[in-house]
Amino acid sequence: MAQNHFTELYINGRWVPSHGTSVINVVNPATEGIIASVPHGTASDVHDAVTAARAAFESWWQTPADERAKYLRAIGQTMAARTDELVQLISDEMGTPRAFAAELQVPLPINSFLQAADIAESYEFERREGPSLIVREPIGVVAAITPWNYPLHQVAAKAAFALAAGNTIIVKPSEVAPLNAWILAEIIDSIGLPDGVFNLVSGTGPVVGETLVTHPEVDMISFTGSTSAGRRVGALAANTVKRVALELGGKSPNIMLSDADPEDVVPHAVQWAFLNSGQTCSALTRLLVPRDRLAEVEGLAKQVAESLVVGAPDTPETNLGPLVSKTQWDRVRKYISQGIAQGATLVTGGTDPIDGLEVGYYVRPTVFSSVTPNMVIHREEIFGPVLSIIAYDSEEEAVRIANDTEYGLAASVWSKDPARARAVASQIRAGQVAINGADFNPNAPFGGYKQSGNGREFGSLGLEEFLEVKSIQA
Repeated sequence: MAQNHFTELYINGRWVPSHGTSVINVVNPATEGIIASVPHGTASDVHDAVTAARAAFESWWQTPADERAKYLRAIGQTMAARTDELVQLISDEMGTPRAFAAELQVPLPINSFLQAADIAESYEFERREGPSLIVREPIGVVAAITPWNYPLHQVAAKAAFALAAGNTIIVKPSEVAPLNAWILAEIIDSIGLPDGVFNLVSGTGPVVGETLVTHPEVDMISFTGSTSAGRRVGALAANTVKRVALELGGKSPNIMLSDADPEDVVPHAVQWAFLNSGQTCSALTRLLVPRDRLAEVEGLAKQVAESLVVGAPDTPETNLGPLVSKTQWDRVRKYISQGIAQGATLVTGGTDPIDGLEVGYYVRPTVFSSVTPNMVIHREEIFGPVLSIIAYDSEEEAVRIANDTEYGLAASVWSKDPARARAVASQIRAGQVAINGADFNPNAPFGGYKQSGNGREFGSLGLEEFLEVKSIQA
């Protein structure tokens, strides 16, 4: 593993030491061993990065869109050339199986840079509307605060589209899984992106994150993380009335209508609940089924969950790796215990240790049934491999239960009648709805309703998130 720059920050086109001397250790959740350390960034580091980004903005936003696209395409292509290194690094720092990292964790961010390049080249930054010229211009200096669960994907979701729009950016990656962002910075440095356009400052939320959010020279915050942290970001950003885009939590429903075949639904439902060991904001963690099919669904879910292989990320047959940290491991096991205490039926899984996996933050794939809307496991985001099965008595009740949440990020509907599924999907208050197991589209707008956040990422709407609107009358 290359570690040439992990001890430095990337500011104004250079690798520089932090103003502070403290470091943050990065732990491999499968071995519980330290694999690297990154700087514990300071407010002074943030100020340096913002100053560099502000200085670079004037020339970058005047750079033609097709020229910006060439840089983005070069980044994506160079990332592709370093795929093997990125796969291993992401797997080591956050525990995702190597196969999953190779399938999604690395290809998705490559796609984002290439897609942002294509959109920048074709997007109409100016158009006529009556007597006015409607002009879309970059917002300015963007701060991206990103999570650990899809670490490089979330950096790319913000950086690729912000840069395509003509903004400059400071990235604060999650301190839990930050190393992949260093490889991205190395790539950006190697392709010759102008100094100050991309900056990387590591650190904690209370220090680096909050300094960015409150900095008067930062024009926009793009944040992905928990809803509670998102509320904090929004409150602090209000003091300078800066633009805020939030991609937050989820408690997404998966509705099996009465005519759907459980043999089709359940394997897909378990897969989508346990995606990335359940550490996915859009995971479909609530499976709603007709009451008269409950026993059948329970049996299938138990069979599918128990067929999954939990193990070391570098083992080819592993389906689920460890959770990202001991903090997350404790959190998920606490939720499982609460589900049992509140009377949910434990179909499979639980908090018992897994034989042969005494080291590492592993949790049994867990399925609950007889879950009711008043239970904690029904209402709160667990962020682990825990599926709740909820019975309903009518289609209207299913829709009501699906929408009975403070979140609205994703949903799924299953029916043999596509028109019926579409009609139910139209009643679900969520930003993305899949019908009959449709594939995730990484270029469709992604974001949520209600307390799942505001704004959208990816595609043309992901570009527009980083643009201001000006009307010119002549």
